[in-house]
Amino acid sequence: MKWSERTIASALAQQTFNRKYLVVVPNCNWTGYEADILAVTENLRLIDVEIKISRADLKADAKKDKWWRQEYVGSPLRVDDLNASGRLIRRRHVYAQQFELREWPHKVWKHYYALPADIWDDSLQGALGSPSSGVLLLNDTPHGLRISCRRPAKPCRDADRLTPAAAVNIARLASLRMWDAYHQVDQLRQRKEAA
Repeated sequence: MKWSERTIASALAQQTFNRKYLVVVPNCNWTGYEADILAVTENLRLIDVEIKISRADLKADAKKDKWWRQEYVGSPLRVDDLNASGRLIRRRHVYAQQFELREWPHKVWKHYYALPADIWDDSLQGALGSPSSGVLLLNDTPHGLRISCRRPAKPCRDADRLTPAAAVNIARLASLRMWDAYHQVDQLRQRKEAA
């Protein structure tokens, strides 16, 4: 089988998230960082799923900004920018930056990686963005795609529940995405008919 993000996302939406979740949104930036799938649970918590179709893609994920908390520390230093003749162009303040690894992406209750089972081996656990992330493996069987949980995600106890207004906002986004997809299908159909 030729794996794609869309194939994996569709299987997850139809098999894993179809009954227990209020809404499932693909390619969502609502948390401030892109999630391949963002699911809202019945108790208004967020689940972020990163879909990976290669080992290199999985290993590169740990470098994403969503895993790092950036903090400005110390007192600001005043820096004067001067032009070639020594005249002041601007005055700015420079802060020292400190980076700390996050255990969960911002606002997320649980985080998962979803990937084909044939590219996974247990040596990849150290390459994940967080030791709290879960792993969902997909197998192509004669009866269709099957999803198994290789490692459950550890929940973030500090993750806030969404407000009802935020849940409605995410549901609105999912609805708009659906209508955009219908529009794209219609345009493709019209192009084929015109050809």
